[in-house]
Amino acid sequence: MVIYRLIKEPVFPHPEESEPDGLLAVGGDLSPERLLTAYSTGIFPWYDDQSPILWWSLDPRLVLFPDDLHVSKKLKRKIRNSCYRVTLDENFEKVIDNCAGKSRPGQNGTWIIPEMKEAYIKLFRLGFAHSIEVWDGNELAGGLYGVSLGRFFSGESMFFLKPDASKFGFSYLVHFLINRDFDFIDCQQPTDHLKSLGAVEVKRDKFLRMLKVSQEHPTMRGKWEFVAGEYELITQELSK
Repeated sequence: MVIYRLIKEPVFPHPEESEPDGLLAVGGDLSPERLLTAYSTGIFPWYDDQSPILWWSLDPRLVLFPDDLHVSKKLKRKIRNSCYRVTLDENFEKVIDNCAGKSRPGQNGTWIIPEMKEAYIKLFRLGFAHSIEVWDGNELAGGLYGVSLGRFFSGESMFFLKPDASKFGFSYLVHFLINRDFDFIDCQQPTDHLKSLGAVEVKRDKFLRMLKVSQEHPTMRGKWEFVAGEYELITQELSK
C-alpha cells in the first residue's frame, strides 16, 4: 500500500488507506488546524527526532468507555485516604515536560520532542488540549494530557513519579467526563496498563463511527475545572 505524503493544506487520506501497522501518511506540520483535523478523523502523530512527522490510524483501536473504568481495591484505598490531590488544566507545560522525560520500556528516548510539546501547548492555549495534575502536597506526583473534541477525549501520554499517581488522576478524569456525558476516551495504542483500567480494543470502522457521533455535540473548549462539590462527590464514588 501507499504511504501518503501530505500537502500544504491540512487534509488527510481516509484512515482505511493506512498500512497494516497503522501508518497512514508522512510530512505536513503540527499546526493546530492539521492536528484538529487529524483527531477529528481518528488520526494522530507519533514519531521521533530521527524521522519526519508520521501520522497513524490503528486497527484495532484501544478505547475506554467511561462506565467500564476498573478501580482496584488498592487504588480505592488511596482515594479514600486522599493520598493525592487532583487538579485540571493547572500546569499543562509541567505535565507534558514530565511525560516527555519519562523513560518507558522498549523506547529509546521520547516521541514528545520539542516541536511536539510546542504544538500541544498551542492546542492547550486554544482550549482543545487539557492536563490532569496529581499532587502529593505541593509536589507533582503524576499526570496526563490529551485532546478533546465533541464528547471524546484522546489521551496522549501519562506519567507518574509516585506509586499509582497516574491511575489516581486518570480515575478522576474519567468521572469528570462521565458527569459531562462523554462517550469514550481514545487510548490510541494498546497497553497492559490501560487494559487493566478497563480499556478495550475496537475495530477501526466502529471507532470511526463512534468518533463521528461524538462530534455531533459541541466541544467543551477552554479551561476545565471541577464545579463546587464535584471533587468530593467523585471521591465518594471512586471509594465505593
